[in-house]
Amino acid sequence: MSPAGLRHDAAKLTLRMNVPKSGYRVFSANSTPACTELAKKITERLGVELGKSVVYQEANRETRVDVKESVRGQTIFIIQTVPRDVNTAIMELLVMTYALKTSCAKNIIGVIPYFPYSKQCKMRKRGSIVCKLLASMLANAGLSHIITMDLHQKEIQGFFSFPVDNLRASPFLLQYIQEEVPDYRNAIIVAKSPSAAKRAQSYAERLRLGLAVIHGEAQCSESDMADGRHSPPFVRNTFGHPGLELPLMMAKEKPPITVVGDVGGRIAIIVDDIIDDVEDFVAAAEILKERGAYKIYIMATHGLLSADAPRLIEESAIDEVVVTNTVPHEVQKLQCPKIKTVDVSMILAEAIRRIHNGESMAYLFRNITVDD
Repeated sequence: MSPAGLRHDAAKLTLRMNVPKSGYRVFSANSTPACTELAKKITERLGVELGKSVVYQEANRETRVDVKESVRGQTIFIIQTVPRDVNTAIMELLVMTYALKTSCAKNIIGVIPYFPYSKQCKMRKRGSIVCKLLASMLANAGLSHIITMDLHQKEIQGFFSFPVDNLRASPFLLQYIQEEVPDYRNAIIVAKSPSAAKRAQSYAERLRLGLAVIHGEAQCSESDMADGRHSPPFVRNTFGHPGLELPLMMAKEKPPITVVGDVGGRIAIIVDDIIDDVEDFVAAAEILKERGAYKIYIMATHGLLSADAPRLIEESAIDEVVVTNTVPHEVQKLQCPKIKTVDVSMILAEAIRRIHNGESMAYLFRNITVDD
C-alpha cells in the first residue's frame, strides 16, 4: 500500500477514535427482585433495556457484582432503591459504582430516590454525621452526580463534592389529593409537629386550603435536645476562672397537646417526607379525630413502614396512607390495604433523559421556591 493510502487510512481511524460516544446505559444495583421494579418502570419510559449485570451476596454475605457488557466511554445511570436491609443496599451501590469505574465508564450517575441515613445529618452528642460519611464514600467509589428525591434536609446537598438534583414528589401527591380525595375542598392540611409546618404550608398554599399544626406532642428524635448542644454534658466547673458564672440554659417543657387550627368537620391531610415508625402519625390521627376530623389521610414521599407499621395503621383511625414508590413496600401493602402508592418513575426518567442530553433541569423545578 502506498504511503498516501496509509495516511488516508490513519486519518479515518483517527476520525473514528475522536467521535464522542453518546450512548448511555441504565443499571440496577439491587440484588432483590422487589427492588428492581422501579428501575424497570424507568427504563420502559426511556425506551431502553436494563443493563446486564449480576448483583448477589456470597455465602459469607459479601457483595459481589459482575457487569456483563461493555460500558467503556459511556454514561452510566445506576438506579438503587433502598429496602429494609439498608447497609446491604449501600454496599451494592458502592461495589457496582466501583466496578463500572474500573470498567472505564465515562460518567457514573447515581439515581437514589430515597437517600439512606438522611436523618443522621446533624451532630448529636458524641455521635457522627453519617450522611456526610456516606456522601464521601459514594464520591470515592466513583459517582459524579446524584439524582434523588425529597432529601430529609435540603442542606444535605452541601455534603457532596459533585452535583445533586433533589427532585420533588409533591406535584404527584398534590395531583392525588385533587383526583382521589373526595370533596378535597373541605380538607385541611395538617403538620404533625411545628418542624413540619413549612412543608404543610407549601401544600396548603398550592391547594388553597387551610393549615393546622399539632403542638405539644411527645419529644421526637429531631428535637434540639439531641443536636449536640449538650455535648459534653454541662458540669459546673469549680476549677475555672474565679468569678466566672455562665448562665444555665433552662430545660424545655412542652405544653399539653393542642391543635392550632380548626379541624372540626373537615378532612385532615397530614403531610411529611418520611413515614417509618408510625406511632407519631397514629397519635396525631387520634388527636384529630377527637377534635372532629371525620377522615384522615397521610401523604409522604418515602414509605419505609418499618416494624409493625402496617398493623398499627390498619388498627388506627387513619383512613389512608399515600406514599410514592421510591422505596419498595409491596409486602406492607398486602398486610394493610389502607396503603396506596403513587408512581414517580416519570420524573426520574425525565431527569435521566435531560441529564444525558445536556438539557436544563429547570423544567423539573418550575414553581418550586427556596422554602419548598
